[in-house]
Amino acid sequence: MNAEAAQRYHSRHKPQALLVRKRGETLLEAYDGEFAPGTPHALYSGTKSFWGIAALEAQREGLLQLDERVWNGATFRQLLSLTAGVPFGGLGSAVPAYEKALQTLPNAAPGERFTYGGIPLQIFGAIFSKRLEPLGMTPHAYLRERILSPASVNVSKWRELKDGTSPLPTGAFLTAAQWAKYGTYVLDHRDRFAEAFTGSDANPRYGLGWWLAPPKAPADLFYASGSGGQAMYVLPSQELVVVRFGGGGSFNHEAFLRACFS
Repeated sequence: MNAEAAQRYHSRHKPQALLVRKRGETLLEAYDGEFAPGTPHALYSGTKSFWGIAALEAQREGLLQLDERVWNGATFRQLLSLTAGVPFGGLGSAVPAYEKALQTLPNAAPGERFTYGGIPLQIFGAIFSKRLEPLGMTPHAYLRERILSPASVNVSKWRELKDGTSPLPTGAFLTAAQWAKYGTYVLDHRDRFAEAFTGSDANPRYGLGWWLAPPKAPADLFYASGSGGQAMYVLPSQELVVVRFGGGGSFNHEAFLRACFS
């Protein structure tokens, strides 16, 4: 990886934080403006990357099966890969509560098309929460106990909806170092979570909450992406985790990755 070229591209697009780690060793760490190592940042839709991992852990426990049909003929896998036939919506402040999400009417057959949005994650959360009731857990408690605690990851805060629940597709705030810890945990257990990094027929470049490598990037790369230029890239073949926080603007993942790996 060309860390200097990565930093040059990052610095031109409202930079806030850039952290590069290889085999757990920090190769580059830079903060801009009011940002410091201990400053948490909203992940926005980067939050989605937690839920395919949590679902795979739940499948191992027998709490669910990714290919069981659970909502209007769609499976858990299709909800998490955004191919369940759910219409566009549920982004930003428009994330619906569980019950409202369950009332959404599909606009396509399951598996037919990829539609980016937050509603499928809320539908997943509504159904997953029912599976967790015998354990006395919420989806967020399950994520914390089964994934984040073993990874020693601390979420600084999580946004709440009007009904007091926290959303699944967005809402997590982490420091750059804590998000990198999560990426390192996923990297170290990538075989366990391999299904999260496989695309669908409707969108070969999107797995279960993770974007997959664009053209000209290393083929095994996958990444979490959030509004305003937030990203966490994981590259198993080079044992790299890269976290980037930004303040919006024209940041482009493909251009950044070309700078990193050209």
